[in-house]
Amino acid sequence: MRRMLRTTTLAGTILLAAALALSGCAGVVAAGGGRASASASASAKGSSSESAVGEWGDVDDSTQPSLVLAKDGTLTGTDGCNQLNGGWTQEGDTVTFSNVASTMMMCAEVDTWLAGLDTAKVDGSTMTVYGPAGRKVGTLERADG
Repeated sequence: MRRMLRTTTLAGTILLAAALALSGCAGVVAAGGGRASASASASAKGSSSESAVGEWGDVDDSTQPSLVLAKDGTLTGTDGCNQLNGGWTQEGDTVTFSNVASTMMMCAEVDTWLAGLDTAKVDGSTMTVYGPAGRKVGTLERADG
């Protein structure tokens, strides 16, 4: 009887932990989408900042850095070697990247500077990308402009 109670308790604990982990993932997606929608609404209400939504860099050449920033607050892209996925928000001309994940392939002679993205500034058709210490790491030109 005690053994069955321990097994049931252990199974219940594992199921609870899995449910909490999955609900945490769902919260991140919903929060990212919600913030992006709020930013899009602010832009629609007459903010002078240009929306960062769109394609940046040469999205047709996977050996060159590029980003696609979707209206729902998600990003996809490549640093010229590895695939990038994550979220983003915009306040004014500042873009903040969040929860960015990257594949970890090693590519000879490829400068993977874009993998170090943290924030960016949009100025017309140019996105200047900054790393975690606020250091400029590179620029991307708007591809769909």
